[in-house]
Amino acid sequence: MGAAAIDLLYWRNVKQSGAVFSSVLLLLFSLTQFSVVSVGAYLALAALSATISFRIYKSVLQAVQKTDEGHPFKSYLEMEISLSQDQISKYADKILLYTNTCMKELRRLFLVQDLVDSLKFAVLMWLLTYVGAIFNGLTLLILAVVSMFTMPVVYEKHQAQIDQYVGLIRTQVNSVVGKIQAKIPGAKRKEE
Repeated sequence: MGAAAIDLLYWRNVKQSGAVFSSVLLLLFSLTQFSVVSVGAYLALAALSATISFRIYKSVLQAVQKTDEGHPFKSYLEMEISLSQDQISKYADKILLYTNTCMKELRRLFLVQDLVDSLKFAVLMWLLTYVGAIFNGLTLLILAVVSMFTMPVVYEKHQAQIDQYVGLIRTQVNSVVGKIQAKIPGAKRKEE
């Protein structure tokens, strides 16, 4: 599944990536105008309209041609779609591991196990207050989706230049962090 997602984001199959990108973007823009319930209901109605129309079309076609092809969605109706106990356990274990890791990290940050990391977290939260004042969550989600579908391709085409500038920025940031850590008592990082 990971390879398929990477192929989508790198636009290996333009038609498939375009369909997924436009569908997700249309859904998100719809959510900016309508409630989740309305969007869900409209999507269900659209899907039902398409499948009912196709079923009626195939039934009329079979009646006119006097054939007995059966139900047009028979192969889909016979597909097994239930989750096994193993699949549920696997996903539950992953969710549990992720939740526990997040809780431990938040505990570490909020209880100031490492002063520098807690200060970084505080600065991040302070910056997010400004981001939240400018954008709502849905706008940020739209920007994230657009970035997910554009950034990998841009990076792939201009990797050398981007790596050079990221290296310069990383050097400057590490220099500033080092100076700040030197001035804060007890903020020396342990050698890992």
